[in-house]
Amino acid sequence: MSWWRWLAPRPGPATGATVEGSGPAPRGGFSLEELVLPPNLVSLIRLPLAVAFPIVSSRPALALGVLALAAVSDIVDGRLARRLGQVTFTGAIVDPFADKVFAISVVLTLLARHALPLWAVPALLARELCEAPLLAWLVATGRHRGAELREVTASAPGKAATVAQFAAVMAAIAWPAALGPLLAVAAPVGVVAGVAYWRRAVGAPKPPRGP
Repeated sequence: MSWWRWLAPRPGPATGATVEGSGPAPRGGFSLEELVLPPNLVSLIRLPLAVAFPIVSSRPALALGVLALAAVSDIVDGRLARRLGQVTFTGAIVDPFADKVFAISVVLTLLARHALPLWAVPALLARELCEAPLLAWLVATGRHRGAELREVTASAPGKAATVAQFAAVMAAIAWPAALGPLLAVAAPVGVVAGVAYWRRAVGAPKPPRGP
C-alpha cells in the first residue's frame, strides 16, 4: 500500500474532521511521527520484501511466500489503521508507494528470468503507470494538505488491482498457462483503479492557505 520528504511536516498530531469509519482526518503533510505508526510500519514491510523477491525468485515456494506476505501486509495495513483510528496522510502516501516499489521489483525480476514477456509489463503495471504522474503532482503541489483523507487514500478499485496483479504474478511463477487470461483481467482493473485515483484527487477541493 515510501518518496515524500518534500511534503512539509505537520507541527503536531492530526486533529479535525472525521472521515467516516476511518478516524481523524489530518490537516498537514508528510510526518515522520505518523510514519512510525503501526499501520505504516506494516506498509513499509513491503520494501524489504521487494529486496527479498529477486533473491528467492529461483525457488517458487519461497517466491510465492514473499508474495503472500506482501499481500497480507497490503490487507492488514488499512484495516489496522481504521481499527486504531490511525488513518493518516502519510499512510495514504506510504501505502501506494510501497505497492509500487514491490510491484516494480517483481516485474523486473520476472523479466530478467524470462518468466514474463515484455508485452505483459504495461498490462501488469497499468495502475502504476496511471498513478505515477498523480503522485508526483501531489508532491509538487501539496494540494491535499488539509483535504479530507478519503480523497487520496487507497480505494476498493486499487485493492482489486493489487489482487489481480498478485494473481498474475503467481501464475507467472507457478502456472504460466494462466498468465495470459489473468493479465487480461489485471490491465483493465488497473486502469480503472488509476482513473478512480485521479478523479478523487483532481476533484477534491483545494485546501485553504494558512495565515
